[in-house]
Amino acid sequence: MTTILVTGGTGTLGRLVTERLRADGHEVRVLSRRTPPYAVDLREGGAGLDAAVEGVDTVVHCATTQTGGDEKAAAQLIAAARRAGVGHLVYISIVGVDRVPFPYYRAKLAVERMIEESGLGWTVLRATQFHDLPVMMFRALAKLPVLLLPAGVRDQPVEVAEVAERLAELAQAAPAGRVADMGGPEIRTFDSLARAWLRATGRRRAVLNVPLLGRTYRAFRDGGHLAPEHAVGKGTFEEYLEKQRG
Repeated sequence: MTTILVTGGTGTLGRLVTERLRADGHEVRVLSRRTPPYAVDLREGGAGLDAAVEGVDTVVHCATTQTGGDEKAAAQLIAAARRAGVGHLVYISIVGVDRVPFPYYRAKLAVERMIEESGLGWTVLRATQFHDLPVMMFRALAKLPVLLLPAGVRDQPVEVAEVAERLAELAQAAPAGRVADMGGPEIRTFDSLARAWLRATGRRRAVLNVPLLGRTYRAFRDGGHLAPEHAVGKGTFEEYLEKQRG
């Protein structure tokens, strides 16, 4: 039996990774800011983080924030993992972090590079966005009478449980470096995803596609965040919406 630490282990992805690893018979420690016994703010590090990684064979790093701090958190985690002699660090990243100049993506790419240069055994998996991300965006936009969408942008949402399954597999294997990307089964326009969401939720909104400006928008419009050659996911957006209704 292996001892595995999952950072962000109470989050959407980390919770499912934890469940799968425990089902496979591993001892799993969950690190999050508010959940004892390993309630640790990774950005601060300290004795709590050292205690969390002590005796751990593998770390699955799912913790992240879009408000800044991922690089500082990674530096603290890597330093603690080195001190504890952790053999394998598994990191979940995002498809397109090297092609889309979005600040959050740049931070994820920087963390990838830190892990690669850490001296630890490492594995990095890039996945496309989870199904709940466009849904959160549509909910926010639907507060207006017209759903305003970025014109020409597509997405390739993937089922989070499938990504969790893949991460758990990687955590139980030897360090593999950068592995093949993981994309959802379909590349869809934002327009088609929004209309599917409106139908599933019974909302009535006009949909208007609006061209935007800037390098980040152009990179998304050009598909820098897509992985058409790695459309290995099975669960579709409509299936996700149906589960949410149930």
